[in-house]
Amino acid sequence: MDQNTNHILSFLKEIGISYRLESIDTETFLPGLKLHAGTLLIDMEKLTYPGDILHEAGHLACMPPAIRNKMSDNLESGDLHNGGELMAIGWSYAACIYLGIEATFVFHEHGYKDNSKSIIENFSEGRYIGVPLLQWLGMTYDENQAKIHGVAPYPAMQKWLCINRPG
Repeated sequence: MDQNTNHILSFLKEIGISYRLESIDTETFLPGLKLHAGTLLIDMEKLTYPGDILHEAGHLACMPPAIRNKMSDNLESGDLHNGGELMAIGWSYAACIYLGIEATFVFHEHGYKDNSKSIIENFSEGRYIGVPLLQWLGMTYDENQAKIHGVAPYPAMQKWLCINRPG
């Protein structure tokens, strides 16, 4: 296991994302990764891109506990998980910055429907994906809200886990 992967797994443990290293015998959306009842299952033998661990963890992190704890297998299409994809992208980029990991480790050239380069370019230019939704959940703030609250703006995170759904 490489240093970045170890660093990511330590981070997940620290923030409370449940994961298990075990064999996965079913077909999965991303090789070597599967969600099961709010736990990220990781098959190190089948894992093609270790940075995908961080992105999949973002899916769990950005959902309220009642939803997170039920997340299993491939995520259903719909507003909730489509928004969750945007949040997972924003969350995993912030995690890269926090952990000192190159964004290309998560946003590798074979992922994100071949849009990884564009995603990284947008983030590097300050065009942040998913931040309004992360802010709505109280997990981070854009520049204006960060000034009001006296904290650092995104990509700094106020919370790494969604605690509950607002409103």
